[in-house]
Amino acid sequence: MQAYLTLTRRELAAYLNSMTGYVVIAAAVFLTGLSFTVLLLKLQDTPTPAPLTELFFATPFFWLIILLAAPVITMRLFAQERFAGTFETLMTAPVSDLQVVLAKFTAAWLFYLLMWLPLLASSFILRRFTSLPAALDAGTLGGAFLGIALLGGVFVAGGLLASAVTRSQIIAAMLCLVGGVTLFLLSFLGDRVDAISTRLAQVCNHLNLFDHMNDFARGVVDTRPVVFLLSLTALFLFLTLRVLESRRWR
Repeated sequence: MQAYLTLTRRELAAYLNSMTGYVVIAAAVFLTGLSFTVLLLKLQDTPTPAPLTELFFATPFFWLIILLAAPVITMRLFAQERFAGTFETLMTAPVSDLQVVLAKFTAAWLFYLLMWLPLLASSFILRRFTSLPAALDAGTLGGAFLGIALLGGVFVAGGLLASAVTRSQIIAAMLCLVGGVTLFLLSFLGDRVDAISTRLAQVCNHLNLFDHMNDFARGVVDTRPVVFLLSLTALFLFLTLRVLESRRWR
């Protein structure tokens, strides 16, 4: 446990001590603020019964942050170690492969969550300057951030796997981006393949990240998407572990 915590602090400090980490946070703050500004301008004369969080997750800004931030956050995790020649030192240290994978994932995931804190600040600002009690509804915000955390776990774990298979950070980022976009596009295949195969349509509906996030944004927590997202995260981490073990014995 001590080795895991030490590695986690090391990786998290690497984000907070680098310019890249602050650029990612600044970009996320800018896109979040821009999204809320656009939504409020559209809704100033048009009331809506939907929670503001649901409207936010339906915008392209949210998915743009997810799809672009995950590759930037994760591309250096293993690729930089291999490029700098410190990968062999890490693998021969008195620490298990599982601890290395979990520590890097935890650090990247915590930084990802830190990136989304301005969203909470935006909700407080809305509550302060408007007469909308629902703008800071605890259940809605809790469900929204649970969805953000679970979805981030999937994309961060996928980026960790991409970084483990190459020594180039650019290639790792591209692999993570392609995988993320592919997973996102699968969300829209359910209706299109329904006429071809009902079972295939059901599979695509289970992969529909868009619908899952809409439920979380409304404060609806269903165990099925929770289990699905956790299982997908665990699968990516398992594959990353297998990649590391295969490289150890080469």
